[in-house]
Amino acid sequence: MSKKFIDLSHTVEDGMITYKGLPAPVICDFLSREDSRQNYDPGTEFLIGKIEMVANTGTYLDAPFHRFTNGKDLSELPLSSLANLDCLVFRPDPNAGQAVDKTMFKGHDLAGKAVLVDTGWSAHWRTDQYFEGHPFLTAAAAEYLRDAGAVLVGIDSLNIDDTADGSRPVHTTLLGSDIPVVEHLTNLAQLPDNGFKFFALPVKVKTFGSFPVRAFGMLG
Repeated sequence: MSKKFIDLSHTVEDGMITYKGLPAPVICDFLSREDSRQNYDPGTEFLIGKIEMVANTGTYLDAPFHRFTNGKDLSELPLSSLANLDCLVFRPDPNAGQAVDKTMFKGHDLAGKAVLVDTGWSAHWRTDQYFEGHPFLTAAAAEYLRDAGAVLVGIDSLNIDDTADGSRPVHTTLLGSDIPVVEHLTNLAQLPDNGFKFFALPVKVKTFGSFPVRAFGMLG
């Protein structure tokens, strides 16, 4: 059977703001095609690009090290926690308020599965509205997901936590239990509720807690 792939990541672009207060990426040439020509035979040229950015740019994954000094960093996450995961998508009512509580997840077998929350907030990406009043999970929801055996949790909004809560209980609960978090997802409406595989693979960087991912769902 043929596979269908759904891209769930935002494109990283020069000057793009992911989170207010964090700098935008700077993307430029380290060695331009024109300058490279002197190193090769006529008609041969290469581009070596350069990017300067903070780890929390675009669609990114948080490893436990993002929150905890002794937590697993990106290089220590097993591939089995990031790739080919059975997945469930939950779609809260946008008229029910910002907070997504544990009742959304009750009655579902979450053990060993990635859980994605499709709030529709990614429609506001790269607008001022994206930064204000975003949906988030409650502390009780995070505890429920942990206790139910979820292995990765993702959301398509600014933050999986209520940014007004400085204790960041969702990050604390999930990352404290070695459950990676993916934020700023997109295109979740194109996924079915279940019956597909999820992938979110960051670069394998030592002593780093977050990094952009090419997240995608594989159907079929």
